Amino acid sequence: MTYNLDKHHRRSMRLKDYDYSQAGAYFITICTHNRACILGEVVNGEMQLNQYGNIANENWKEIPSHFANVEIDRIVVMPNHIHGIIVLTDDRRGGVSPPNGKGTETVPLRKCTLGQIVAYFKYQTTKSINQIRGPLGTPVWQRNYYEHVIRNENDLDEIREYIADNPLEWELDRENPNNVGAR
Repeated sequence: MTYNLDKHHRRSMRLKDYDYSQAGAYFITICTHNRACILGEVVNGEMQLNQYGNIANENWKEIPSHFANVEIDRIVVMPNHIHGIIVLTDDRRGGVSPPNGKGTETVPLRKCTLGQIVAYFKYQTTKSINQIRGPLGTPVWQRNYYEHVIRNENDLDEIREYIADNPLEWELDRENPNNVGAR
């Protein structure tokens, strides 16, 4: 088979030249591998997390304890995807001593990128879920993720409402394999 650049080249979904380590709020959507409904189910408009969904939810909430300049705003775990808001702050707690060991100054910790945070989350949840369901190495998440840079308070409020209402709209959600319409 001949290599076709247009067909086989993965295009980045990220904004060109945007610094994804800079302070700001980001709306993230991460889908499960093949959009399999492995995280629970929606019953009467409410998400009922199963064992794997609880792992994803808990790992999401633990992100700030692993990244010094990260806060979590909202999250909803759905049967085959999660939506969440990650806030990167300028507050980089802590620091490291200079490499030569001389001096009393500490060098501030390097800022992490949004991609590093999502990769860490995916790795931790995959490891925990596969310890239960086996075999190790089985994909849990699809490659990549969707992000949206939240630009203002109105945008933030709309996204928070979208996240809160997501289980109520599951029947119409395009991620629902049994959807009855398009959202």
